[in-house]
Amino acid sequence: MHYSKIFIPTLKESPADAEVVSHKLMVRAGMIRQVASGIYTILPLGLRVLKKVEQIIREEMNRIDGQETFLPSIQPAELWQESGRWDFYGKELLRIKDRHGREFCYGPTHEEIITDMVRKEVKSYRQLPLTLYQIQTKFRDEVRPRYGIMRGREFMMKDAYSFHADDASAKETYQDMAGAYSNIFKRCGLEFKMVVADSGTIGGNFSHEFAVLADSGEDHIGFCDSCDYASNLELAEAKAPSPSADNTEQDDLKEVSTPGKKSVKEVAEFLSVSPEKIVKTIVLDSDQGLVAGLVRGDHEINPIKLKNLIGAEWLHPADAKTIAEKTDVPCGFVGPVGLKLKVFADREVGALSNFVTGANKTDAHFTGVQVDRDMKIEKIADIRKVIEGDPCPRCDSGTYQVKRGIEVGHIFILGTKYSESMKAHFLDPNGKDSLMVMGCYGVGVGRTAAAAIEQNHDEKGIIWPVPIAPFAVHIIPTNYSQEAVKNASDSAYRILQEKNIEVLLDDRPDRMGVKLNDADLLGIPLQIIIGPKNLEAGKVELKVRKTRVSELHDYPGVLDNIPGILDDLLS
Repeated sequence: MHYSKIFIPTLKESPADAEVVSHKLMVRAGMIRQVASGIYTILPLGLRVLKKVEQIIREEMNRIDGQETFLPSIQPAELWQESGRWDFYGKELLRIKDRHGREFCYGPTHEEIITDMVRKEVKSYRQLPLTLYQIQTKFRDEVRPRYGIMRGREFMMKDAYSFHADDASAKETYQDMAGAYSNIFKRCGLEFKMVVADSGTIGGNFSHEFAVLADSGEDHIGFCDSCDYASNLELAEAKAPSPSADNTEQDDLKEVSTPGKKSVKEVAEFLSVSPEKIVKTIVLDSDQGLVAGLVRGDHEINPIKLKNLIGAEWLHPADAKTIAEKTDVPCGFVGPVGLKLKVFADREVGALSNFVTGANKTDAHFTGVQVDRDMKIEKIADIRKVIEGDPCPRCDSGTYQVKRGIEVGHIFILGTKYSESMKAHFLDPNGKDSLMVMGCYGVGVGRTAAAAIEQNHDEKGIIWPVPIAPFAVHIIPTNYSQEAVKNASDSAYRILQEKNIEVLLDDRPDRMGVKLNDADLLGIPLQIIIGPKNLEAGKVELKVRKTRVSELHDYPGVLDNIPGILDDLLS
């Protein structure tokens, strides 16, 4: 492609509303333009990148017998009402009406549509397992769209759905999909982690995220520095405490005055105890009513873990007014002794003795508290947040590292959540009517491209990994109007195209400084700089965008080496 024939409206300055590098650089490099909040036009250079990502996805989906389809983006409300998600999904669901007053939504995901189609067509176990996927536009009315195409309202996504006769088959496809996703992100040139994750509004009982490690990531990823365990920090397991060898005699329960002392730090200093010997009582509101969670004073409660433990649809910390109204206890002095709420304790609280808690009255705490003597605990489980440096729950030598990550893929085992509500049945080998077991699997196409930039850039611009670069080679003549330079540039362009290498030839009459700055901004992996002086010596300059290393090579002989040079850049 000649630069003069492709639409690349580059900018010198970043947009004022851009917060992250990928947003800034995609706008500056002429890849995207905003139409409305969270809605973008993808320009030719950006679309070339997205198509590269799509092709890698297709190849890996087809490799595990996925079959591509294309589902409608506008979905009837009846299907969402049937699954129970029409009201539950919330304001992110864009609801619309047609001219007849019938309600529809613009699909944020396609579980209902695919389940409806399969239940009508699949009747026998002989037709299972079945994996269908699509690459299509989705819309989620985010309350605060930001970060360009990384968190837009309208976005391109690959979503796949699998249907099975039993759990064993579903788990087999899940593992195949995990392998395919790993291959996708490896082929895109990304550093990533497969992490244990929460299923969120999609539902199901088992899921993993694929997170690209980047400082701009919205999620925190906890992973072991010794083994391959990794998890979204919301679900990261804490290592179980060792069996206590503490033979200390149990103290009597004692109420002590702690005037104005509410925080762990204040109480610890006032009573001359360590934060580890104080137990915090966190009151949370849920669809099951108020509940209390107990964690050590040096730890924080994990609401996601507690929500999953009690089987709640939603759960969040209760405000001070609600706590005071429903427990008659002022915030800051709540404790589990005599508390008229269901109480759940972290495992490390269960290993304590002679600890301190709130006394359920202003300016008072209990000392000498014992779990088995002084309170009623519904369940003891892992309900705390892990922190960097905590021991790994899966191996003996590792500790947690915590980094930010960008979610680019998510895989779920849904079980029978949708097949039960939408009556997706089949006949098993014994002629018995059974529910299909489902899985679903998503990749954000635009997010993957944006995450690649977040992980691969410098102060000059983008550094594309070779597999998803819009072009592999960028030919930059110093003066295209000069005959010798033009002939050499055109010849190099033609030869590389014959080798099936995608090339951008900068045939613009602009100054060399403009061309080089644009080349670094666009981030094409390999630059060939052709000038008259080097040509007289039979040379051209090759510059690797990632390393910025420039070397002179024999021309035209070096053109035969370009495929190998690009292969080396893959490693």
